[in-house]
Amino acid sequence: MDVDTRTLRYFVAVAEEGSLTGAAARLFVSQPALTKRIRRLEEDLGVPLFARSRSGMALTEAGRALASRAPALLDAWDEAVRATGRAARVLRLGFLDAGAVGAVPEAVAAFRRSRPEWRVELRQCDWSDPSGGLARQEVDAAVVRLPFPGRQRWVVRELFTEERGVLLPAAHPLAARQTVLFKELLDEPFVAADAKTGAWRDHWLAVEERDGHPVRIGAVTSRPDEWLGAVAGGCVALAPASAARFYVHPGVVFRPVHGIPPSRVGLVRPRDQARTPALDELLAAVERSASRR
Repeated sequence: MDVDTRTLRYFVAVAEEGSLTGAAARLFVSQPALTKRIRRLEEDLGVPLFARSRSGMALTEAGRALASRAPALLDAWDEAVRATGRAARVLRLGFLDAGAVGAVPEAVAAFRRSRPEWRVELRQCDWSDPSGGLARQEVDAAVVRLPFPGRQRWVVRELFTEERGVLLPAAHPLAARQTVLFKELLDEPFVAADAKTGAWRDHWLAVEERDGHPVRIGAVTSRPDEWLGAVAGGCVALAPASAARFYVHPGVVFRPVHGIPPSRVGLVRPRDQARTPALDELLAAVERSASRR
């Protein structure tokens, strides 16, 4: 039988976390999707891998046998992918939004001048994966917005900060103002990322700055066009200042907000990743470019 690596990663995450909820949060996937994958794996293998209870997911004897071997299989596969990339001279850099990645094109251009035999692929992820593709092993490194869940599993270097503001419907009463106080937005319907993004979603809802005031969710989106459409339709959304340049909609305006901390942009790579000169050089170029912002 054939089992894809994503299914094995899902199995390992559930085995290590001991619950579907914890594994789903770690992988930035929905719990129903994770449950479906695990059940399909059990059906394909013809054995139960977990004993399910209210306290979580405990490995069966068969599950323990697979759990003892699966990480090594995945590590070998990941190294094979990296070796293939090195042989093909390809580096993959993930990112979430144009504002965060602003310094990267200059860095990539400098890297290509020094290493013309290498190719750099920029891969944009939607907001369902705040790790920029790292959690799914789709990239070698990523430029992301901090904070995000599970960041202790990666090496994070902060690149720069930028002020946050609010996107408002053009007809909103606050749109006529030059600046807005966050407390004036507390009862507005906010655009939110999916709940599985955890701390990342909370940051963009400014949960800590609400002093217990409940959040009113008006829409849940994972892409910029959906995000802008929801604001034009009557919601509001916190956004980095660069959104005013990169995300334009005739029915949406950006206004600075007082009372919330800035957005922090970080360069992230796997903690256990083997160091390669080419990747080190690319990431150093990104850091230099960001420092000149």
